[in-house]
Amino acid sequence: MTEPTRTSGPDPLLDEALDWVVRLKAGAPTRADVDALQRWRAQSPDHEDAFRRAARLFRSAGVAAKELAEEQAATASVVALPPRSSRLLTRRIVLGGAIAAAAGYMMIRPPLDMWPSIDELSADYRTGKGEQRKVMLAPDISVELNTQTSLALRPAPNETRVELISGEASVVARRSSSTPLVMLARDGRISALQADFNARCLDGVVSVTCLDGIVTVEQDGHSVQLRKAEQVSYSRAGLQASLPVDAKQVAAWQTGLLIFRDRPLASVVDEVNRYRAGKIIITNAELKRRLVNGTFQVDKLDNFVAQVEQLFGARITSLPGGVVLMS
Repeated sequence: MTEPTRTSGPDPLLDEALDWVVRLKAGAPTRADVDALQRWRAQSPDHEDAFRRAARLFRSAGVAAKELAEEQAATASVVALPPRSSRLLTRRIVLGGAIAAAAGYMMIRPPLDMWPSIDELSADYRTGKGEQRKVMLAPDISVELNTQTSLALRPAPNETRVELISGEASVVARRSSSTPLVMLARDGRISALQADFNARCLDGVVSVTCLDGIVTVEQDGHSVQLRKAEQVSYSRAGLQASLPVDAKQVAAWQTGLLIFRDRPLASVVDEVNRYRAGKIIITNAELKRRLVNGTFQVDKLDNFVAQVEQLFGARITSLPGGVVLMS
């Protein structure tokens, strides 16, 4: 879809949207701030569009600031956007560029990941904690989004292209043409014509599991072809070798289950935190290493803390905001 042409004149709604972006990026946003932003965005399609434009503008300013700093080995206080956005050279660009530079050229990660980042908020499709959603990208392509997942549309010639910004998604592709589905995830790409696969992008690591058919995973000039019940991961360290996995266990979240086999409690808690309201934090190193074998129902994770307390004798401390300390 082609973005409508915009004039270079004043845009009060975009100014408001940029104020929201700056408030979340440079300040110390609270849950109330995030809720207020969501209400602002929901006022009309124009409000939502303005927010997405503001987020893109802010990201562009951050990229430009980083490139300029690398070239000049100095912090830039004023940043120019790429040529295609030059019509918007106003106080907003100076503000966005200066903040991007001061913040180390990265989008902020909310404290304890308890609310979405700017990138996640500006996605075309997003799920909250404990939410799942099915999206039909085309008559022959469906995507099921797991909890806390953000997916963006990235139109490109001769491809149906999307980006998994963060989270986990299960894809069913039944392409009748030679045009593949391409899913971008960090610095790699996943492509398929006739396949089912599960993609997960969390903490800088992307894992792709083929559930049926053939899936191609590429990163940095290297590629791997996956067949049913094979998985590959990649990160900054590169593309790893593919491994056999239990595909049913990987896809269990689609049936409302979390299955763990010999998983350290720290890893299990990380996964549970993606579904359960609040945040569980383990403060005892030995407790983190305890192994967990079990199946948990996603809709009954409120019992998880009590189960860990009973199973491992953990000491539980509940704090405001849904934060739970385990020791």
